[in-house]
Amino acid sequence: MTRPAHDPGAVSDAMPPPAPLEMAPQDLSSPARVQHRTAASHGSQRSLGWRIAVFAPALLGTGLLIYGLFGWLAETGMTGLEWALLTMIGATFVWVTLSVSTVGVAIAGLLAREDSTARGPENAPALDVALLVPIYNEVPWDVFGNAAAMLDDLARRNGPHGYTLFVLSDTRDDAIADQEWRAFQTLRHSAPAGVSVHYRRRAENTDKKVGNLLDWITGWGAAFEAMLVLDADSLMTGRAIERLASELSVDPDAGLIQSFPVPIGATTVFARLQQFSSIAYGWLLAEGLAIWARGEGNYWGHNAIIRTRAFAQSAGLPHLRSRRGDDQLILSHDFVEAGLLRRAGWRVRFLPRVSGSYEETPGTLIDYVLRDRRWCRGNLQHLRLLATKGLHPVSRFHLLHGAVAYLLSPAWFVLLVIWALLGKDADTNVIRYFNETNPLFPDWPPAMSHIDSAVFLAIMYAMLLTPKIAGAAIIAAHPKATRPYGGRAAFVAAFAVEIALSIAYAPILMIQQTRAVLRSLSGRPDPWTPQARTARAYPLRTLAAFHWVETLLGLLLLAGLVSGLVSLWLIPIVGSLCLAVPLSALSAVDLSRGMAGLRMDSPLTLREPAIVSHARAERSRLRSLLDTTH
Repeated sequence: MTRPAHDPGAVSDAMPPPAPLEMAPQDLSSPARVQHRTAASHGSQRSLGWRIAVFAPALLGTGLLIYGLFGWLAETGMTGLEWALLTMIGATFVWVTLSVSTVGVAIAGLLAREDSTARGPENAPALDVALLVPIYNEVPWDVFGNAAAMLDDLARRNGPHGYTLFVLSDTRDDAIADQEWRAFQTLRHSAPAGVSVHYRRRAENTDKKVGNLLDWITGWGAAFEAMLVLDADSLMTGRAIERLASELSVDPDAGLIQSFPVPIGATTVFARLQQFSSIAYGWLLAEGLAIWARGEGNYWGHNAIIRTRAFAQSAGLPHLRSRRGDDQLILSHDFVEAGLLRRAGWRVRFLPRVSGSYEETPGTLIDYVLRDRRWCRGNLQHLRLLATKGLHPVSRFHLLHGAVAYLLSPAWFVLLVIWALLGKDADTNVIRYFNETNPLFPDWPPAMSHIDSAVFLAIMYAMLLTPKIAGAAIIAAHPKATRPYGGRAAFVAAFAVEIALSIAYAPILMIQQTRAVLRSLSGRPDPWTPQARTARAYPLRTLAAFHWVETLLGLLLLAGLVSGLVSLWLIPIVGSLCLAVPLSALSAVDLSRGMAGLRMDSPLTLREPAIVSHARAERSRLRSLLDTTH
C-alpha cells in the first residue's frame, strides 16, 4: 500500500506512484488565455447554417403565437397584467419550439446524410487512459461488478490503448468502505492481464465530486493523456470505450467527447417510461443537438472522455460567493467545465451514435424527484455564471438552457393559475377589473371561449409531443426498426402507454420542480445523498406526505370544475394532480412480468446487451463473496 504525499490523511488507498499535475481555479471575471487554437474551422459555415435552422423557426413560431395572442388581448386595450401574461407565454413557448426545431434539424440532417458522429477512426495512436469511478456510499458489489465487466470486455477487444482503473471513494460509512476495500482486492486479483486497478478513499470529501476528481488530477493526472469519467452506475462496452479513446486520439483539437448514455436495468413503470423515451425518441433530439452544436457541445458529467492536461489547465472551478458571504461550490459542474474547455480553445464534441454507453435511472417518481432537487440548485447557479468572461455563445446557451429547464415549471404553474382564474367565460372570470365598483378599467383579459381554449391547448400539446411523435413515426415506418421492440403492434402499444403516462406525470413533476426552485431560491440546503439505485415501493403514508401539495391543488381545481368556474380543458391536469398519490404508487410497479402491451418494451428489455448480463453476473459473484467474507 502506498500513500500519496499530497494526501497524508487518506483513510485507505492502493495507488501508483504520484504523478502530480497542477490544476488551479480559473478566473471567471476575465477572459482566459487561449491555450489551444484549432487547426481548422471544422465546418463553421455548416454549423452556422444548422444553428440558424434551429433558432430561426423557434423564434419565428413564438413570434407568430405572440402576435396572434396580442391581437386577441388588445381588443379591449392592453394592461400591465396582459403584458405579463403575454411575456410569460412567449418565455415558455420558445423553449418548446426549440425542441421541435432540433428534431427538424435531426430529420433534415438524416435526409442530407449529415454525419454527426463521423466514422470510427482507424490506426489511432495509443493513449494511456485512466478509467475514473468516483463513488459515495454506493453498493460496493454493484460498482466493482460493473467495473469487472467493463475491464473484461476491454481485454477481449485487445485494442491499441492502455487502461488503468481508479475507484475514487468519498464514502463516509466505514462499513461500506470496508466492503469497498475487499471488493477492490478481489477485482485487483481477477483483473485481466495488463490492466492495473487502484483504489483511494479520501479522509474528507472536500468539494464532493469536483474535489474528488481534483485530488486525482493533482496527484496522478500527469501519467495519463486522457481520463474517462464514469458514474457509480455507469456501464460501457469495450467497443464504446475504445471508440471514445480513438476519437480523442485522432482529434488533437478535442478536449472532451461526450457519449449518449441510455438507461438500463429498468423494471418499474417509471424506469421503463424513461428508458423507452430515451431509446425511441431521445436519439432524435441527441442527433439534432450533435449536428448544430458541433465543437461547442456539452458535458453531462459521466461516460465522457477528457484530455487530462487540457482539463487541468482550463477547467479548474473556483468557489462562488453566496449572498451571505460564504463560499459556494459550483454544483452542476459539468456544464461549466465544458464551457471553460471551449473558452480555452478546445472542442467539446458529442457523439450520440456511439452505442454501448449505459447508465441506471431512478426507479420511482419519488426517487426521480429527490435526484432532481439536487440538480435544480446547481442548474440555477448557471444564471450567475452567464457573465463568465470569454465563454462561447453556445456555451452560454447550454448554461441558460440548464437553468430554464427548471424555471419553466414555475412559469407553467403561473400560466395554469391564470388560466384557472380566467374561468370558462366572462361570468366565471375571477380576475375582473371592470365592475360596478371599478368602472375605469376594462375587463382583463377578454373571455376565452371554449374554442379558443381548445385551440391554445391543442397547440401547446402538439408542440410538446412533436419530438416524441416524430421519433415514433420514423421507427413505426420501418418494419426492421420495430423488430427490436417486438414488432410494430407492440411498439405502437408501448408508444401509446408512454404518451399517456408522460401526460399524467407531467403536472406532478411541474409542481415538484416548482417547489425545488423555491427551495433553491430560499437557500434551503439539500443533503448530498447517493441516488437510490434499487427501486422500492413507498408506503402510503410516505406517498401522501410527499405529494400533499399536488393533491391539495388538484382538489381545489376539482372544486372549480364542479362549480363551473374552471375550464373543462384543464381536466387532464386536474386529474393528474388529484391522483398524484396513486400515480406515484404506480411508478414503482414491476413491469418485468406484466402484460406485453403494458411493458413498454425496448431493444434493451427484449434482448439484454451482453455487457449488462455480464455485469449482473459479476455483481452477484461479488455480493456472494462480500457476504461470506469477514
